[in-house]
Amino acid sequence: MALKDQHIVVVGGSSGIGFAVAAAAAAEGARVTIASSSAAKVDAATARLGNAGAGFTVDVTDKADVERAFSSLDPFDHLVFTAGDWGGPRRGALKDLDLDTAPGLFAVRFWGAMAVVKAALPKIAPEGSITLTNGMIAHRPRPGSAVSSAMAGAVEHLARGLAVELGPIRVNCVCPGLIRTEVWNSIPAESREDQLKALTKNQAIPRVGEAEEAAQAYLFLMNCGYATGQVLKVDGGFGVIP
Repeated sequence: MALKDQHIVVVGGSSGIGFAVAAAAAAEGARVTIASSSAAKVDAATARLGNAGAGFTVDVTDKADVERAFSSLDPFDHLVFTAGDWGGPRRGALKDLDLDTAPGLFAVRFWGAMAVVKAALPKIAPEGSITLTNGMIAHRPRPGSAVSSAMAGAVEHLARGLAVELGPIRVNCVCPGLIRTEVWNSIPAESREDQLKALTKNQAIPRVGEAEEAAQAYLFLMNCGYATGQVLKVDGGFGVIP
């Protein structure tokens, strides 16, 4: 297996797609280090990974904390960034937008990714890779999603720009569609599946995706030494429906 004995760092790896990436890489024989802002989540996730996993806490919105965390980290081969948050003005008409709070939507997923990549650069192997994460809202905007669409698109263009700047380190981006993760647990269990079915019924693959399926996109981009500057959609065909 191509990832065997390689060291992979997954920021946002304590849950959701990030944990699925960490677990899949560990199953291929990689040494995995996960990071999260929650020490309790890091401890729980590393326990699930067993001997293959280690972890640390980091606040990606705090430049000094990011630099602290990566300064003491062992060299590694691949960096995956799946950290996200659900705060800020994700939905809302432009006429109601608070321009003072709107930049906060970029704090974790865009500026956090930028801070992590910058701090991690001295530790990444020259033949290694960086994989960022955006979202299908970049490609299928909806009314009231202008800021979310802009943020997700910015992450995508960040990956392309960094691919040009940082080569031969490869930089790519995964763009997941509707994936089953813990974030959906906020919906009552008795209605959750019906809501997910309603959201995906018109897709080419009419179901919600699993985190383990999305994780395979990240593994492909880590393994494929000739892929850089790419955006890989894992969306069940959502992006091609009219």
